[in-house]
Amino acid sequence: MAATSGGSFQVLITVAKACSVTAGNASNIDFGTVNSSATGLVASSNISVTCSKTTPYNVGLMPSNTNTVGAGAMTSTSGGSDSVAYQLRSVSATGPVWGNTATPTAVGNGVAGTGTGVAQVIPVFATVANANVTPGDYADTVTVQVNY
Repeated sequence: MAATSGGSFQVLITVAKACSVTAGNASNIDFGTVNSSATGLVASSNISVTCSKTTPYNVGLMPSNTNTVGAGAMTSTSGGSDSVAYQLRSVSATGPVWGNTATPTAVGNGVAGTGTGVAQVIPVFATVANANVTPGDYADTVTVQVNY
């Protein structure tokens, strides 16, 4: 007489939440060429954040001077002593300042979002009150941090 015996097992997986940011040269904010009497300048670009579905995140921006309220300074690339002050903002050129006080659980002065599993484009605005400096090229580096 034939007999059978059975058992069962599970197939398991743990999916960890994850986020990544895409910035770089394509995200550079370039005010272009202006004269030293230029005032009220505005320029913008985009960064992109990809987070796991339903993962809440908060994005902070930090100029190289580590200013917590997104007030940076572009310094002369030729070694001059002048600098061009700028302010990072979200939503629009007159929107809220965008700094780096965001944490995984609090938006602070950052920008909040919820992951969808695909890249989400986030605009970044910068304003310059005036360009009354020694003519030349000026630059600064901004670090993007996604907290989740």
